[in-house]
Amino acid sequence: MPRVLADEGQAFNHAALTPPAQLRMTGVMILRTLLAAQPVHATAILAPERDVMSYGLLGTLCAETCAALRARGLARNDKLAIVLPNGPEMAAAFFATACAVTAAPLNPAYREDEFHFYMEDLKAKALLVEEGSASPAIAAAHRLGIAVLTLHPAREAGAFTITGDAIAPVSAEGEAAPDDVALVLHTSGTTSRPKIVPLSHTNLLASARNIAGTLRLTSADRCLNIMPLFHIHGLVAAILASLHAGASVCCTPGFNALKFFGWMEEASPTWYTAVPTMHQAILSRAERNHAIIAATPLRFIRSSSASLPVPVFHALEKIFSCPVIEAYAMTENAHQMTSNQLPPGQRKPGFVGCAAGPEVAVMAVDGRLLAAHEEGEVVTRGPNVTLGYENNLKANAEGFAHGWFHTGDQGFMDEDGYLKITGRLREIINRGGEKVAPVEVDEVLMEHPAVHQAVTFAVPHDKLGEDVAAAVVLRDGQSVNERALQDFANTKLAAFKVPRRILILEEIPKGATGKLQRIGLAQKLGLA
Repeated sequence: MPRVLADEGQAFNHAALTPPAQLRMTGVMILRTLLAAQPVHATAILAPERDVMSYGLLGTLCAETCAALRARGLARNDKLAIVLPNGPEMAAAFFATACAVTAAPLNPAYREDEFHFYMEDLKAKALLVEEGSASPAIAAAHRLGIAVLTLHPAREAGAFTITGDAIAPVSAEGEAAPDDVALVLHTSGTTSRPKIVPLSHTNLLASARNIAGTLRLTSADRCLNIMPLFHIHGLVAAILASLHAGASVCCTPGFNALKFFGWMEEASPTWYTAVPTMHQAILSRAERNHAIIAATPLRFIRSSSASLPVPVFHALEKIFSCPVIEAYAMTENAHQMTSNQLPPGQRKPGFVGCAAGPEVAVMAVDGRLLAAHEEGEVVTRGPNVTLGYENNLKANAEGFAHGWFHTGDQGFMDEDGYLKITGRLREIINRGGEKVAPVEVDEVLMEHPAVHQAVTFAVPHDKLGEDVAAAVVLRDGQSVNERALQDFANTKLAAFKVPRRILILEEIPKGATGKLQRIGLAQKLGLA
């Protein structure tokens, strides 16, 4: 039988949700409605060495921000580019501006030409930067004739005011509507032009509900956010899911392994969410922070946005003495698609869990839904899924077919409906007709006791078209050479899957969000 898994009975029990959460799941709403059911004095946002922001203050901030944007001529669905450092102001600005216009967060590390490209591509109406900012985004905005608005932080974590000249006559519109676009993000461009993903209030609320339900978040929970807030993972899994549950979120200035345990001690979180490279960096410092870990017990740790190596999964659970919940997510799905489960549900290392909100299936190239253990493309559909890319007919025709969103990921479901990702369809290495899934090679290399990280990727070959290569980072104090790693891989893999080159590096190049990226790695490492 084809495997089509919906959220009922798989990701979480609707009946187990708290009454306010049940109410927020019904009717048509916008992000601002998340605040209505919460006590006004309850803590919503906090940050290291800052006063806390209450739910009541966040509600006031949303109303004042909407008024400030309307007074400057910004209307519903107008795009506001946001270039702010990670932290409470970025979290609150995303939420508050999305209640009025379309928030378009951009990576503060971009250069001027990159800002110019993204703001022009978005057709942004204005740019929001922090008081005193020297960001090259300002010069890019001036080149484009885009108005620059200034955010002035206040005492409480996340509180701010906005100043700047009007760009149009005062808008008489009120807050956003459910089908308005709350957030736009570009997909990470690799071999082609990045695509614009519009996410409505309905999409974001559905995803926040799914994540809060999967993790059984309550008002007693506190998330320590270390994810960048120009990325869907931090914006939805950390910020919106917490607010949906009436919980609190501590917003750090961004990931820093040296400061993580200090923040943990100060904020007393019940959980954090991160990408695997961050988890690995945290593990490297965990041994010397046992006292903080013992004094600040976590209810769970969440991992998403890339495959979590099985050894890392086990090491996290051992050191932190809590469940590690790996999830599968994508911008087009407003983040979460599948997730492993909290006890007494199952956690399957190496699997990304079962459907956790949307319907999830595995599809053959002809549109047939496949049975358990049959490998194909992962597809999804549900209220959290974007309705389509902006101004991109070709991508929409390819990505939204047979009534499903096509993820571009290859995988299979087991008999319990748990999904195993075996690779990106475009990342599959075609070695003279022999197909190699990079994830499989990663997993084998990670089994070697000297290997801390491993990324397998394609390199050009004059006869085969492509061949297999890998980059590895060794554990502290460990030593191994390329030949020894190849010999180890040869005991566990078919000969054609063994990397012909294994580079041993101090650090593997990462993307802006901390994810290891296969596509383009050969060029970055001088192997193309």
